[in-house]
Amino acid sequence: MGDDYAVIVLAGGAGSRLGGVDKPALRVGARSLLDRVLTAVADAAEIVVVGPPRPTETPVRWTIETPPGSGPVSALAAGLAALDQDRDVALLAGDSIGLRADTVSRLRAELAGRPGADGVLLCDAGGHVQWLIGVWRAAALRAAMPAEPANRGLGRVLSALTVVPLPERAGESADVDTPEDLRAARRRVTE
Repeated sequence: MGDDYAVIVLAGGAGSRLGGVDKPALRVGARSLLDRVLTAVADAAEIVVVGPPRPTETPVRWTIETPPGSGPVSALAAGLAALDQDRDVALLAGDSIGLRADTVSRLRAELAGRPGADGVLLCDAGGHVQWLIGVWRAAALRAAMPAEPANRGLGRVLSALTVVPLPERAGESADVDTPEDLRAARRRVTE
């Protein structure tokens, strides 16, 4: 690993809309959803995955939020605590099937060109920012963390920061939340 940015992947959650399965471990083609995300950021200086440890193709550091299952803000706080040093941080979901290496490169380049911004988030075709596909300045993320992060909404906490939206390229914001999303992802991979 060599590029000077860090990655925090949130890979916990209950997968309730998929019947409680371990969503990041679901396979699409020959690889898990989590491995697909990790491949897109394999050049990072450090990668922290927040969630229960599972086999991955890319070496990562594992951590878990306290208490387990207490939501994405707690997971982000745990990920930040596990980082070796402050550098720009890609914050990603473990089911981001549309993520590509150039997605993160574009987000990083946009942040580098915006000195007044705290983060750059991918914006889907409908104009909605994707809180779990972005690149942030680590110091801004740390400053935004509430004293009690458990069960807090990620968008609500991070919306206080200066965010720049970056329009997605077709399909980049795709994730897997429902059985239909999973079937569509599997169809795309086999086509």
